Amino acid sequence: MKVINNCLSKEELINFQKLTMNYTFPWFMTWGVSNANDKNYQFTHTFYNDYEIKSSYFNLLNPILKILNPISIIKIKANLLIKENEIIKHGYHVDTYSKNAKTAIFYVNTNNGFTEFKNKNISKSEENKLIIFNSQLEHTGTTCTDEFFRTVINFNYFEYESK
Repeated sequence: MKVINNCLSKEELINFQKLTMNYTFPWFMTWGVSNANDKNYQFTHTFYNDYEIKSSYFNLLNPILKILNPISIIKIKANLLIKENEIIKHGYHVDTYSKNAKTAIFYVNTNNGFTEFKNKNISKSEENKLIIFNSQLEHTGTTCTDEFFRTVINFNYFEYESK
């Protein structure tokens, strides 16, 4: 797993947060967090899926995409989970079944939620942090209890082979 702290410049982060945490940003309620039948819900915004850009906000991701340097994108989606009275884990899952795919999670805001991996490693939700790992690594996200919401951007992609 690779961790990049302070992934965006301060100005890029502020612009990113102002846009995605604004009441005008289009969030859509989705049933299911880890899978469609888990009886949970979240708000999502799909930037890219089914081989095409799905959002007029796609260019907002350019600074992160420059870091990831994908050869091909599978899916990019923002997830927003509202504050709960207790931390709720949503169930372990993998993001893709391709052994060569990567997942990157960009943490938009700091809160007491986290990403937990089946091997018990934990990545805290700290704004402006990007973590990168193999998409077949089982993990789960959580809610938070200390902020109004927890927001992450999830990238699934293929990267250039390093030599």
